[in-house]
Amino acid sequence: MVKSNTRSRIYDGEGDRLMQQAEGVDRIILLPDSTGREAMPAATNRMRIMWGQNLLEDILAGHYRTLVCSVNPFDNSRGIISQVAKLLTTSQWDEAAITAHAKRFMDRGAVTVIKYDMDKVEVLALLRPSKLEHLRMEDLAQGFKMATEMIKSKTERTPAASVSFLGGRANKLVDAKDTEPTFETVLRTMFEAGFAGDVYPAPWMWTASPIGVFARYPFPASLSKMREGGF
Repeated sequence: MVKSNTRSRIYDGEGDRLMQQAEGVDRIILLPDSTGREAMPAATNRMRIMWGQNLLEDILAGHYRTLVCSVNPFDNSRGIISQVAKLLTTSQWDEAAITAHAKRFMDRGAVTVIKYDMDKVEVLALLRPSKLEHLRMEDLAQGFKMATEMIKSKTERTPAASVSFLGGRANKLVDAKDTEPTFETVLRTMFEAGFAGDVYPAPWMWTASPIGVFARYPFPASLSKMREGGF
């Protein structure tokens, strides 16, 4: 019997053809981070990057027990932490209470990780030092070391997820040049701090020009080879 080389379609009906022609929609190019059909799992832990997923919907669905994000003592009306509190009907937090609670820690000279128990999920919020206008990379590194230890200390805090900390306004993240770092730099900082949860890209990444992305971090060695001029 002759075996057919025809592959199955992805969508029912005319879905495959229609999706190929779809225009005006946000999209990414998802790249495999391993070669070969029988590639062995990586020996080291990797963070999953949740391209195409909605963080708020996943939290409401109960996919996570902990969320890592940022908070400030002045205005959190546009922050993800207030959106989570508003959507979780069993949470007793609102924007005013979240901000007031953060004010209690604002005079500390170092980054602080503040806990907000929202019943369905516990939020570990990074508060930048009060003397600084923006959250720095060194603050992110220190904050994630503390958050990671807090997650590891209680098994009920897993699984965990984190925002990318990019694209913020009141809680802007900056590097040594006072510019927003790359997503790769943020991922590396989280990973080196020991974080092993899922990371949700910033919304603006969906409207950027199509760039090949990976679904896990650390990225494959092939990327470094390409940057060095290899193939």
